[in-house]
Amino acid sequence: MTGSRWRTCAGRLRGALADRGRRAAQAGDAGNAIVEFLGGALLLLVPIVYLVLVLGRVQAATFAVDCAAREAARAVVTAPDADAATARGLAAVALALGDQGVAADPAAVTSLECDGPCLEPGSVVTVRVAVDVPLPGVPTWLQGAVPLAVPVSATATAAVDTYREAS
Repeated sequence: MTGSRWRTCAGRLRGALADRGRRAAQAGDAGNAIVEFLGGALLLLVPIVYLVLVLGRVQAATFAVDCAAREAARAVVTAPDADAATARGLAAVALALGDQGVAADPAAVTSLECDGPCLEPGSVVTVRVAVDVPLPGVPTWLQGAVPLAVPVSATATAAVDTYREAS
């Protein structure tokens, strides 16, 4: 009887040690799910937030150049003379770009073309506004080495009123 007791006791001991080993292996994973979730969330969330920032800036610039070109064309065709047309066009571009927070020199980003003599009745005026939108969060020293900007442009055409008095 003594031998069978030892065998039973040894069997119980082995079973208890095996159960304890399994529990220890399972307990080693406790709390790791939270860490893995936070790591995965950061890896996905940071690029998505950056993408939203970039798309917001590009969309604002797109809206700004579209409005700037349209309003500049309207301002030019309603001006009484060429000097006033240039001044009004640049003022319209500056106002539209400033409304959307686009920092650009209106004279540098605007081009004006006339089909025929400018401001003559029936002539067509075309205004093109082009801006480079820098990507947010990129250091300036890197922007000088690699072009890290999105070019955005818009063109608008307006006709000078046919019944306008010739200047």
